[in-house]
Amino acid sequence: MNRRLALAVLPLLLAVAGCTGNPADDAPAPRSAAAERPSPFRDCAALSTAPTAESPGSGPATPASPGSGTAAPGTPGTPTSTAGGQQLPELTLSCFTGGAPVALRDVAGPAVINVWASWCPPCRKELPAFQRLSERAAGQLQVVGVNSRDSRSGAQSIGEDFGVRFPILVDQGEALQRELKRNAIPLTLFVDAQGRIRHIDATGALDDAQIAKLVRQHLGLTVPA
Repeated sequence: MNRRLALAVLPLLLAVAGCTGNPADDAPAPRSAAAERPSPFRDCAALSTAPTAESPGSGPATPASPGSGTAAPGTPGTPTSTAGGQQLPELTLSCFTGGAPVALRDVAGPAVINVWASWCPPCRKELPAFQRLSERAAGQLQVVGVNSRDSRSGAQSIGEDFGVRFPILVDQGEALQRELKRNAIPLTLFVDAQGRIRHIDATGALDDAQIAKLVRQHLGLTVPA
């Protein structure tokens, strides 16, 4: 009876405070038929190229107004706040779609980096909001996913089902989380144009309005919510 009660409570705990482990299996699942399907995600070739205002997109982001208290005069993506400042870790991760591995420090900011897994309920809940951010802020910031300790088939299915199209890096060993000394996911990094981490959010599933607020506050950009 106690074992059955524990199994019933576990999914609720994961959904409330973020996910700290894969309840199914720590090892990545073997390649399946899903792995042979075309990837739903974009490739990672352009991650080292800074976003430009000329890039196509609906509802581009703009520098936050001086009255917001977070925008810096001049360059977008450089807030006046001095909080944060840690450089991205010196890690090299593979790209979900293949090709050359990506050095995390080569990802050109401003960028929002979301660490997620298909087995994590709050991750699944917020991923569509990050996809919408990637569309609304195209040309002003990059949205990048880091798929953590997940099966390839599970990650691919989430991309297909939820329409996630932004580039995905793969971190099966949780190296990024260890470097940041953070255990639970989802985890979202807000990185400025100089590659500094301005904020790390680990509060659980974020919605469009919360993401827009954090982008404005920590990166000095205004995007439609």
